[in-house]
Amino acid sequence: MSVSVAYAPNYVHPVPAGHRFPMEKYQLLYEQLLLEGFIPENQFFAPGKIELELVTRVHSPVYLEKLLKLECSPREQRVSGFEHSHTLIERELTIMEGTRKCAELAMETRGVALNIAGGTHHAYSERGEGFCLLNDQAIAAQWLLDQGLVSKILIVDLDVHQGNGTAQIFDNNPNVFTFSMHGDNNYPLYKEKSDLDVGLDDGILDIEYMYLLKSSMEQILKDFTPEIIFFQSGVDIINSDKLGRLGVTLNGCRKRDEFVFETAKSLSIPVVCTMGGGYSKEIKHIIEAHANTFRMAAKIFG
Repeated sequence: MSVSVAYAPNYVHPVPAGHRFPMEKYQLLYEQLLLEGFIPENQFFAPGKIELELVTRVHSPVYLEKLLKLECSPREQRVSGFEHSHTLIERELTIMEGTRKCAELAMETRGVALNIAGGTHHAYSERGEGFCLLNDQAIAAQWLLDQGLVSKILIVDLDVHQGNGTAQIFDNNPNVFTFSMHGDNNYPLYKEKSDLDVGLDDGILDIEYMYLLKSSMEQILKDFTPEIIFFQSGVDIINSDKLGRLGVTLNGCRKRDEFVFETAKSLSIPVVCTMGGGYSKEIKHIIEAHANTFRMAAKIFG
């Protein structure tokens, strides 16, 4: 089976101060996947912490040092969404390595590798934002380029929030195509410019959502030939999400995942998948939506 999954217990904490952020979803999703058996237990791996020099290929060394020494100002911490601690920073470094290792495995197996965390697409090169301190997809993508393993990378960001940090990091980089399809009226208020941005109206339904996704991917792949795809599979697009504002059903979200994976498989393109957001009132809806992503990956690449 050409499916690999990154998971480590320290993904589940800490909870951001003063915010009911569903960190428990990582542990619950892991348990659900093991229970169902769609992906064998031996396909899961626990990453260590990423090498710091790989982080500084994307992020400012000054910013990284501030994180490591817990020297970010109270305002910088508020903007990041977290009260900083050594535990939090170690967690971030583990998530970064999880996605980097997924990129390595996806290339080796020509399959799909998924991180039960990650998708920290609001992190800029020199600052954190929106519960994202470091940008895992950007670090992994840059590592692939630096290693000479690929020369063209497509980032498909389908979280309800624009991947503003990712867009900033790869601005004017011809080797990385950034595509973000997100709520037009949602966070962040001020959007960065991706290579392709598709802003969605509040309340958009499955049929129009899938039409826009398919037509956008067709447009991209007509002129850009990626050797790997990074897929940000946030489930905050579903209609039960407290922050999403869209009208996409759980089944529509599943069809989204199916389309992305089938498109990649049909073109023999490896995929790295990160979880991104999900904030439905009931945790069972979040877990089911995320689990669908893994089920589709196993079905199509298994």
